[in-house]
Amino acid sequence: MAAEVVVRTGLGYGADGRLMDVYRPAGASNPVPAVLLWHGRGPDERDVLAPVARAAAELGVIVLVPDWRPDAPDGGRTHLRKSAAFARQNVADFGGDPERIVLAGWSLGGKAAVGVALNPVAFGGWRPQAVVGVAGSYASTAPSTGTVPIEDLRRGGGPLPPVPVWLVHGTVDPVVDVERSRELHSVLMDQGRPTSLDEVATDHAGVIMTEYVPERHRCLPSTAAHALEAGSRTADVLARAAGITAQHAGRRS
Repeated sequence: MAAEVVVRTGLGYGADGRLMDVYRPAGASNPVPAVLLWHGRGPDERDVLAPVARAAAELGVIVLVPDWRPDAPDGGRTHLRKSAAFARQNVADFGGDPERIVLAGWSLGGKAAVGVALNPVAFGGWRPQAVVGVAGSYASTAPSTGTVPIEDLRRGGGPLPPVPVWLVHGTVDPVVDVERSRELHSVLMDQGRPTSLDEVATDHAGVIMTEYVPERHRCLPSTAAHALEAGSRTADVLARAAGITAQHAGRRS
């Protein structure tokens, strides 16, 4: 049975007025794992992730969704860092466990999240419990680190155990081809790193339970069957990465 979700919107973080929404399962008696979830290229689009954030919270995780601006002079790196610092310092106030934080992102946010796993030094040394990259491309510069995730991976890691990388991608994504996730997944497996890939029968927007509406220049919640199924599977991956067994089983390899 899905948990009731309590949503707190418009929390300020950082010094420049960026906002964050928090989705948490009601009634948890013990601290639960949390997911910090970054949106894609559109500036300050935390609302786009509302459907998948709520779906993940229904499975028992706290989800923090911050605004950030990829069009900032530093590509948004300061916003990303401040959102991570806020999550780590404040998640306990929402009923979360600061030692069990998963970092996740969609599209450009997915690249940013995976970048942290593969080059944590460039993000201040933080090592989340796991990362989830949703519909990301990993062969160009990540805004979180200023380096290219797949190149960081091929250079090899340091002495610490690698951060698990979970990937989700739509098989009919016209924006970022599913081959981008397949390529990263293959290299991760070749290096013996903990990884999984869930492929879902949807497009770039459907993987987060939305559809792109051209006249609004934005992704909005979708009621299409493929988007509902795919977004539910993405929520399941977020929960599994956090250590919670979820209901849907995606294609994993």
